Amino acid sequence: MKNETPLASKKQVEDFYNNFKEHQKKLGINIRHRTILKNIKKAGLSKDMNVLEIGCGIGTVSHLILRNLSEGRFVGVDISSESIAQAKQLNARFRNAEFLVSDMSDFKHVLKFDMVVLPDVLEHIPVEQHAHLFSVLKEHTHAGSVILINIPEPNCLNWARQQHPEKLQIIDQSLSMQDLLNNVYPSDFELVSLQPYALQYTDADYVSIVLRRKHPKGPYQLKTKLRLGKENLLSKL
Repeated sequence: MKNETPLASKKQVEDFYNNFKEHQKKLGINIRHRTILKNIKKAGLSKDMNVLEIGCGIGTVSHLILRNLSEGRFVGVDISSESIAQAKQLNARFRNAEFLVSDMSDFKHVLKFDMVVLPDVLEHIPVEQHAHLFSVLKEHTHAGSVILINIPEPNCLNWARQQHPEKLQIIDQSLSMQDLLNNVYPSDFELVSLQPYALQYTDADYVSIVLRRKHPKGPYQLKTKLRLGKENLLSKL
C-alpha cells in the first residue's frame, strides 16, 4: 500500500528530517534500537564486517552497531545533513566510522559491504525508488552479503494511518511483501527470513526481514541417521 498523500520532494523530505532530529534526540537509544541490534546480530554481524546503515538519522542504531564492530568499517548515510552532523558528534570516538549525506539515489563508495542495515527507513523511501535502491546495493555488496530490513508491520501501519495520522512521518508507506520481493529479486537478493514481532503493541507492529545476495549453494549434506532418528522421535512428542 502506498502513501495516500502526494509524495514530497527531496527538499521537503530533507527539511522534515532536519527538524525530526530533535525528536530523535529526545527519544535517545531505546528498546526499538536495541531490538534491531539483536536482530542484526542474529543475521550474522561480526566484529570485522564492513557495514552500511541507510537512514542512520542521528546515529543511535549506528552507535550500537559500532560498539560491536571493533575491526570492521562502518558507513552511515542519511538524507538529512543536520542529522548526519549529530551522528558524527555522537560517534566521534569511533575511528572506523564514516557518515555521509545521501538519499542513496547516486551513492558511490569504494567498499563492498558485508552487511546493509535499513532500520525503519524503507517505508519512508517511495516504493517507486526501491528497485533502483537495491540495484545500487547490488553494486556495493558481494555474494553472501546480508541485508537487515526493519519496517512497521503493514496492517499496524494501516491502522495507525486511520487512528493516529498525526504520528506518521512525511512519507510513511505500508509495504507489501510482494512489492518488496519483486524489487529485491532482480538485483540478486533472496529472502532468508521474515519475522513479525510485537514491540509497542500486543500484536505484531514491526517486521524484521533478512535478505542475502545470491551465491552458489551446496554441497548439500544429508543428516546422519542418528540425527534424523532423534528429530523424528522429538516430532512425536
